[in-house]
Amino acid sequence: MNRAIEIYQSSIGKKAIMAVTGLIGIGFLIGHMIGNLQVFQGPEKLNAYAVTLRHFGPLLSLVRLILLSAVILHVIAAYQLTRMSWSGREFGYKKWKPVGSDYASRTMRWTGPILLLFIIYHLLDFTFGNVNPSYVQGDVYHNLVASFSVWYITAFYVISMFCLGFHIYHGFWSMFQSLGMNDTKWDATWRALAVVITGVVVIGNIVMPLAVFAGFVR
Repeated sequence: MNRAIEIYQSSIGKKAIMAVTGLIGIGFLIGHMIGNLQVFQGPEKLNAYAVTLRHFGPLLSLVRLILLSAVILHVIAAYQLTRMSWSGREFGYKKWKPVGSDYASRTMRWTGPILLLFIIYHLLDFTFGNVNPSYVQGDVYHNLVASFSVWYITAFYVISMFCLGFHIYHGFWSMFQSLGMNDTKWDATWRALAVVITGVVVIGNIVMPLAVFAGFVR
């Protein structure tokens, strides 16, 4: 137990937690996206999919608990790593120039909070209906069309998906480094895989609000 606490308190342990919880999040995003893309097959198909999920009962509750735990652990670990980074530097840079990092890695501390706000809004929009323009309990298709017919909601979702893309890209390939599974030989492979997964998730999630706003999905 003491050894586990020591590992958790180290930066390596926190990065490992972020890697595992991030992988859980990516898996959920892909599954969630595939399910929601059924909006292009009409209201009956999408709403039937939602009903099927609810029939899982306790299993669905377990999945939600795992996801909630993953998000909480991910946020806590990210916050603690940020504090450790700041506390390790007594004085700020007089002149800062990025070396050995890309735009995605340098914006992780910004895209993270934006995505947390997006998750909260997303739940208030489609799960609880508090901010949905015309919420109807159980009618997922109607609720989706109602939200994405409003330009600023669509814009917020699209911007959030681009933030998600930067976050996934850096997080995915660096995950292998955090778990000790990366070296020079595999770096290009993990980065290429990160590009593919990021592209699929971002495009798959952006096409839905844009299709509704453009009138292709009514």
